[in-house]
Amino acid sequence: MLDQHAIQKLIDLIIEYLPRLALALITLFAGLWLIGLFVKFVGKILAAKKVDESLRPFFKTFITVILRVLLVISVMGMIGIEMTSFIALLGAIGISIGMALSGSLQHFAGGVLLLIYKPFSKGDLIEAQGYTGIVRELRIFNTILNTLDNKTVFIPNGPLSTNVIVNYSIEETRRIDIVFSISYSDDIDKAKKVLNEVIGNEARILKAPEPVIGVSGLEQSSVNIEIRVWVKNAEFLETGFQLREAVKKAFDNNGITIPFPQVDVNMKNPKPE
Repeated sequence: MLDQHAIQKLIDLIIEYLPRLALALITLFAGLWLIGLFVKFVGKILAAKKVDESLRPFFKTFITVILRVLLVISVMGMIGIEMTSFIALLGAIGISIGMALSGSLQHFAGGVLLLIYKPFSKGDLIEAQGYTGIVRELRIFNTILNTLDNKTVFIPNGPLSTNVIVNYSIEETRRIDIVFSISYSDDIDKAKKVLNEVIGNEARILKAPEPVIGVSGLEQSSVNIEIRVWVKNAEFLETGFQLREAVKKAFDNNGITIPFPQVDVNMKNPKPE
C-alpha cells in the first residue's frame, strides 16, 4: 500500500499538472480547428489569385504539416516537457528519417521545383517518363496523370523535375506532319494537286502559316510526299484522322496508288555442267 507521503506527492503532481494538461488539450483541439480554418482561408486566397488548381493541394498540405508540427511542439512545452532536449532528439530523428527517406525527400524537392518553374498546369497534355496524359494533380511527392486511354499514372516528382517534359498544351497551334506514299508510275504534280484540294476542303486547317507540300523521300518502292499544315491545338488529333481518310479516298478517286513494299527477284538458269 502507498504511504501517506507518496499519496500526497501524487496529489501534488495531479494538482500541478492537471491544469497544464487540460490547457494543453484545449490548445491542441482549438489549434487544429484554427489550422483547418486557416488552410481553408488560404485555399480561398489561392483561388482568388487564380493559382493553378494542381498547385493548390500542394500549398495547403505543406502549410497544414508545418502548422501542426509547430502546434504539437507548443503543446508539449505547455505540459512541461523540456523542449531543448526534445528538439535535439527531434533533430537526430529527423536526420535518421532523412537518410532512410532520401528518395522521398528528392521527390519533395522535385515537387518544389515543379511548383516554382511550372512547366505544366492542371489540364495540360504532357509527355514525361514514357507516359502521355493529362495532368490531374500535382502532389508533394508525385504528379498524377490521366492517360489518353483513361489510365491513372503516378509519376514521382524527383525524376519528373530533372528530365524532359513535353507540354502539348502551352501553344495555341500545332503542326500536323503526314507523309503519303505514291508509286513511281504516278504523276507527282497530280498527287500534289489532289493533296492541295484536300487541304483546301478542310476548314480546320489554318491559312497562316501556309500549308507546305513537298517530296520528302525516294524510297525503294515509293515516292514520299509530305504535307505540313497548322491547326488549333484542340483540333490536332481529329484533323489528322480526317486528313488521312480524305487523302486515301481522293487518291482512290484519282487513280493514285499507295504502294506496298515490292522486291524484284531475277531467276538465272544454272550453268550446265
